[in-house]
Amino acid sequence: MYLDVKRSGDERMWNPATYLQFATERARPFFDLLSRVQADSPDYVVDLGCGPGNLTAVLAARWPAAHVLGVDNSAAMIETARAEAAGSGQPGQPARRLAFVQADIRDWRPGQPVDVLTCNAVLQWVPGHLRLLTTWASWLAPGGWLAFQLPGNFDQPSHTIMRELAASARWQPLLRGVQLNRQAGEPASYLGVLAAAGCEVDAWETTYLHVLPGDDAVLNWYKGSGLRPVLAALTQEQGAEFSAEYGERLRAAYPPAAHGTVLPFRRVFVVARR
Repeated sequence: MYLDVKRSGDERMWNPATYLQFATERARPFFDLLSRVQADSPDYVVDLGCGPGNLTAVLAARWPAAHVLGVDNSAAMIETARAEAAGSGQPGQPARRLAFVQADIRDWRPGQPVDVLTCNAVLQWVPGHLRLLTTWASWLAPGGWLAFQLPGNFDQPSHTIMRELAASARWQPLLRGVQLNRQAGEPASYLGVLAAAGCEVDAWETTYLHVLPGDDAVLNWYKGSGLRPVLAALTQEQGAEFSAEYGERLRAAYPPAAHGTVLPFRRVFVVARR
């Protein structure tokens, strides 16, 4: 299932503050992904689907001599990223070396070969992204790196409950045509596509056990990501009603414990070198 968020232009889709509520948990897969990228001194680094730019800034800090560009289709996310970059005051990090541009990642094209291209938890929103990966691989400079990760938990209660509710008699008339994200393909599929594109490929999967604090922890997690298409299609009152029903069923599927609520979260990782 897929909502064409990249072309929707609906800024209700993405709220930087909501997304960053679990910034530490959302960032961990990015750092695990980045640890496999062994680029020494890249000149041009691109982060596709950069969101609020907090992780794009990590790329700039790792490679301070590189020109780093973040690309995202959300005006709100790009505004947040630019504001954070302008106020970061990183010593030795000229502003011209960290930049952000609003664009659809399916349409954007680099002006020069890319030394490192990252895409963190974005491709689940893009149908047919296997074809897109072949194009991205062609942008790499010789020895360049492509690294991405995306969720692969489409069969977990968090998603099955959401789909069941959206298809129910109460919500189906209001949510007809609204589709949720597609999730990851299998690691072997990505390996095959990128190997055929002339890359050496490392592909794997990991299931994290995120321990989330607070009441309605899993609901609050998905309000910043997977639930966004539903909330964008409903009025504020309807969205609150849907969230209450969804939250009740999530609490039964993910019961809280004294140490917090455990959310198992499978992710698929790919690092390719041209």
